[in-house]
Amino acid sequence: MENILEKAAVKRFIEARNSLGVSGEVHILSESARTATEAAASLNVEVGQIASSLIFKLPNGSPLLIITSGRHRVDTELVALKLGIDSLGRVDADFVKASSGYSIGGVAPIGWVSPVVTLIDEALNDYQIIWAAAGHPHAVYPTTFEELVRVTGAKSMIVGE
Repeated sequence: MENILEKAAVKRFIEARNSLGVSGEVHILSESARTATEAAASLNVEVGQIASSLIFKLPNGSPLLIITSGRHRVDTELVALKLGIDSLGRVDADFVKASSGYSIGGVAPIGWVSPVVTLIDEALNDYQIIWAAAGHPHAVYPTTFEELVRVTGAKSMIVGE
């Protein structure tokens, strides 16, 4: 396997992690963590401990990052209602890459190339340690709900069931 720590997106994540005072080290998984289920199996943790970074488009065209627990599906109608907008727009891989700088499957909650409105699933607060992507489908790092809120400025919300 290539040296994942040398990938540009992982380096950008590490730079952001260091500048924000995030303590969790990057862990390289032998198996892909493209889905919450895969990540949980690789880490031997509950799927709810996986913080998935999902991107949507707001009506003004800007990105919305929802950091959700792997045990939930985002209820886009509920989130739109809570945000006072008509709907959340679907995005494609090009939009994800252009707005975050990361490819789908490795989208980290920090180190984005552009500003982003961020929501965080309150269910993640049920766990002492949660795991998030670190810029590559094989790279993850441990963090906490409180730390994610601090470093992303995320608004806590129930985002689904």
